[in-house]
Amino acid sequence: MLVGAGRQRYHPDSATDSVHNYYEHLVFDQILRASDRANADSEFLADVACVALNRLPPRYVRHDVDMTFFMTPMELEEMLDRVAHAVNDAITYVESREVERDEEQTYTKR
Repeated sequence: MLVGAGRQRYHPDSATDSVHNYYEHLVFDQILRASDRANADSEFLADVACVALNRLPPRYVRHDVDMTFFMTPMELEEMLDRVAHAVNDAITYVESREVERDEEQTYTKR
């Protein structure tokens, strides 16, 4: 029923701080390894992370150990491969969009 709709049933300080997408840390680590630019440009880092994370399935956990405990070494390796592929594709995508934007701005200034 909708009787309880809108009622807060959790404590924001504990529940919302403890839940995260397992891929987030993996993606940020991979971006920083794959791109020197990401280490110096936080906007680029954030853009690439968003694109990469949107290409991966969400895996929400409270503690990272929850995920790694239930995965085989082969599953973990496959996950890391998917992250590397998503990050490489995201870097290429973000850089290509920047080139397109720059070309468009150059063209409109003429």
